[in-house]
Amino acid sequence: MNNLNIDFEKVEGLVPAVIQDEESNKVLMLGYMNQEAIDVTLETKNVTFFSRTKQRLWTKGETSGNFLKVKSITVDCDNDTLLVKVKPTGPVCHKGDDTCFGEINNSKTLFIDHLRAIIKDRKNNPTDQSYTASLFAKGINKIAQKVGEEAVEIVIEAKDDNKDLFLGEAADLLFHYLILLEAKEMELDEVMEVLIKRHRGS
Repeated sequence: MNNLNIDFEKVEGLVPAVIQDEESNKVLMLGYMNQEAIDVTLETKNVTFFSRTKQRLWTKGETSGNFLKVKSITVDCDNDTLLVKVKPTGPVCHKGDDTCFGEINNSKTLFIDHLRAIIKDRKNNPTDQSYTASLFAKGINKIAQKVGEEAVEIVIEAKDDNKDLFLGEAADLLFHYLILLEAKEMELDEVMEVLIKRHRGS
């Protein structure tokens, strides 16, 4: 992230920075950065822009307290636009909206992609402390067995009326199912494609 190759001459010293939520992938806002703003952003891990109207640096959240915590910064193929992935600490827009485009940024389902990336990392970079890595080490049979056990447990909880226990078992089943897909080297998108084809054929 510190080795950003930016062509400032092409854009007269200011590059547009697209701010994207790391988990939901929603575009939150657009700002502009000069070299100093980028340096401050990298140092503080809080998104800092150069204000074209005030002609000064400003850190998003400096008055509201709703900072944008930097997770990654990448440069586009022309070296003149930044993609900044962040974790917002509150509403992004000064009007109180989740995004500056009036969109709602509260969908939790896109967290699955983030979780899938973590699972893949546990497989490729195992540690002794990781439960997920220990499952991969035990092999496909153990992983498949865990999915079966979690499926039975959710069926049992489905017959009762304890919402918290049911949701807990549902989370366990989904988590182990994602591990099974990774162990089989298959993508969730491939499963979605099957569902899409079935939907279109119905």
